[in-house]
Amino acid sequence: MTQRGIPHRTDYLIYEAYRQMAEGKMLQISQEIRSRWPDVEGIVIVQRIGKLNPGIPSVLIACTASHRDTGVFEAARYGIDRLKEIVPIWKKEVSPDGKNGWKGNIYPSQVNDNKD
Repeated sequence: MTQRGIPHRTDYLIYEAYRQMAEGKMLQISQEIRSRWPDVEGIVIVQRIGKLNPGIPSVLIACTASHRDTGVFEAARYGIDRLKEIVPIWKKEVSPDGKNGWKGNIYPSQVNDNKD
């Protein structure tokens, strides 16, 4: 059962991306992390595409540093927030009755900013 919004059942998800642009934006995010948290030594950003079952992780953001007090956790959180904000990824949720809906990455603050 999907709990965001109106609870509904999802049989599977399909993720698509404009790959070349997505990879460029992920590189941009890595560069932003490095400039904000210079003690972060390693950064990995992975976004799965294709068909996935509900509950299967679709994204990984990992940051490494020599010590946890270097901002490494904040850097990883920043990475996922920026990915959802700027990387061109679309998700289709398919329900048991075959209905589906595409959802682009919309950052929560964008939803609030667009309300009149």
